[in-house]
Amino acid sequence: MTDIGSIFRALHEAEDTFIIPNPWDIGTAKVMAAMGFKALATTSAGYAFTRGAADGGIGFEEMVQHCRHIVGATPLPVSGDLACGKGHSPESAAETIFAADAAGLAGCSLEDATGDSANPIYDFSHAVERVAAAVEAARALKHDFVFTARAENLLYGRDLDDTIKRLQAFEKAGADVLYAPGLKRMEDVRTVVQSVSRPVNVLAFDEEFSVAALAEAGVKRISLGSRLAGLTYGAIARAIQKMLEEGSFQFNLDVMPSEQIVELFEAGARRA
Repeated sequence: MTDIGSIFRALHEAEDTFIIPNPWDIGTAKVMAAMGFKALATTSAGYAFTRGAADGGIGFEEMVQHCRHIVGATPLPVSGDLACGKGHSPESAAETIFAADAAGLAGCSLEDATGDSANPIYDFSHAVERVAAAVEAARALKHDFVFTARAENLLYGRDLDDTIKRLQAFEKAGADVLYAPGLKRMEDVRTVVQSVSRPVNVLAFDEEFSVAALAEAGVKRISLGSRLAGLTYGAIARAIQKMLEEGSFQFNLDVMPSEQIVELFEAGARRA
């Protein structure tokens, strides 16, 4: 039987930088697979949008069920965006890994963000303990599993030095991939990559980023987070605005024919 975790890990060990897009439902997962991507990652925010909720507004069990749906949509490896996980303790971080594995995920990420606006980031030592517990759980599995540790500091006004300190501690605790959402300058990307020795994931957050530039900086994995989901909602809002204000239906010029959509669904489902 194919070890999907080993396939996913091999992408991180290969020479090339790769993009891992973030579908938010079964249809977008199949389209992304059909278009040629080698792996997928869920987006907690993108899925929350489909439920009319903000990021963080979906419970853990529902999010894991969503991950199962994305895993079942295509044959590609899927990494789960599981936010802070099942709970706040190190023990719950380990339980999150076991739940992710049971859902068929090839890997998952855990954040050091608490979900509490009054105290948005876990204390340093607690965050490291959670990563260590997650790593221990991942190593206890019967097959390969790629664990990504996320330092969310930059999204909450923390500085780069503190973010790097956390990433280095997460690496020492055994995380397979390191990720700090919110990097906006190439010089900061380079600094992060040079500060650690594990593969680094960067969110394509800025229009100035490119695959070539990020690869040259040493980035291994590029994710999109909820950016494509946001792009979709932006396109819908612009089309509606033109309808209401101008009586225009020009959006029809960009509509993909139903037949082509279904062809992509079929191709994505059988993608090997």
